[in-house]
Amino acid sequence: MSRFKETNIKDFSPNPFEIKNKWMLISASKPDGTVNTMTASWGSFGIMWNKEVIFVVIRPQRFTREFIESAASLSLTFFDESYKKALACLGKASGRDEDKIAKAGLSVAMYRGTPYFEEAERVIFAKKLFVQRIEETAFLDAKITDRWYPEKDFHYLYIAEITKILEK
Repeated sequence: MSRFKETNIKDFSPNPFEIKNKWMLISASKPDGTVNTMTASWGSFGIMWNKEVIFVVIRPQRFTREFIESAASLSLTFFDESYKKALACLGKASGRDEDKIAKAGLSVAMYRGTPYFEEAERVIFAKKLFVQRIEETAFLDAKITDRWYPEKDFHYLYIAEITKILEK
């Protein structure tokens, strides 16, 4: 963390719409210390229960979900454009089948048991507060389910309190 500087949450003004084009990695570790990550382009920041939070969604078949489920906290890491190819690789490959983190050329670091990547330009650590599977019956616009869920593999929604922000 020596190359990072902590940012006060009160000074943090994220652009939630950046995620769509810039992507991020969602990472967690299991109690045995193994780490997994996945590329994501959906999510947001906000206030919930008077806390600064992140909202992330993960499909049930994603290997990373096992790690998120077994951990109390997770990290979101953001990178500059030069890492787009590595993030694409991490979004396509499964950690079940290969060491995709090594293949992408990233260096795992840990902060209080939560993994992040040394190459990131910003790291957000968050403590899980809520998880619920999105249900088909909750959608008011069937076009969304038709387009985004043809396999009926509805995401799990996680809401997590931001506990620390690091920036280079």
